[in-house]
Amino acid sequence: MKLFFSAISFLFVFVSCNETAEKATPENSEKKEIVYDMYEPSEMANLMNQMYAYNLNVKNAIVSGKDIEEFPLDFLKIHTAELSDFKKRNETFESFSKLFIQAEKELYNPNSEMSETDRFNAVVNLCISCHQTECTGPIPRIKKLLIN
Repeated sequence: MKLFFSAISFLFVFVSCNETAEKATPENSEKKEIVYDMYEPSEMANLMNQMYAYNLNVKNAIVSGKDIEEFPLDFLKIHTAELSDFKKRNETFESFSKLFIQAEKELYNPNSEMSETDRFNAVVNLCISCHQTECTGPIPRIKKLLIN
């Protein structure tokens, strides 16, 4: 009798293990495709990153006493670049962007009475002022551009 119950127990364990193994195989399970929501920066975010990189080079040129190049025309895209979905152009942004372009052009004015360092810092301070009104995240990074 013990042998009979042992055989039945063994058979029961064997059958239940087979069913579990069948359920766990990938062929029998539904494959769910994982879709990741990847961040894609807006045209404006890309432009701002380009402006930062360019102005970092300008800063390094000014600090090392080298001549700076001419006003980068790509900066004019600030008026037309597509913003992030959740952002909208407003009067504050428009006025700051106009002031920024004027300050950038003044930076490349060889007849200016201000020093290059002061003109450059004026550009950076405009960036900081604008970002204080809307998108505050990059302010610490922008402050690193200031020439002491």
